[in-house]
Amino acid sequence: MAEDELSRVFAALADPTRRGIVARLAVGDAGVVELAEPYDVSVQAVSKHLKVLEDAGLVSRSRDAQRRPCHLEAEVFDLMTKWIERYRREAEERFTRLDAVLADMEAEEAPETQEPRRKGAAS
Repeated sequence: MAEDELSRVFAALADPTRRGIVARLAVGDAGVVELAEPYDVSVQAVSKHLKVLEDAGLVSRSRDAQRRPCHLEAEVFDLMTKWIERYRREAEERFTRLDAVLADMEAEEAPETQEPRRKGAAS
């Protein structure tokens, strides 16, 4: 996935209405009227949201007699997941290295900061 395509996907998902439409389409295909029901917006406004999602490759529409059901394109999510996972792994590796450095620092400081216990001293 090219960087500009990825930008379009994330920009499309930045809008809460479009995320809601994607969540609804994850359940199953739906028409524009059905997708507009939960929102206080016109069918035309939902159509505009769908156009943004289509341009980003997240949604496709087909012809089914008089209807044009919308379908979620899962492949785009696989590509997004791979992109996100790459950076998650890098961050995790940095944190693992940091944990090791901190553990070494604590191990080096431990003998110096602990006072020897005296016999009969209360714990």
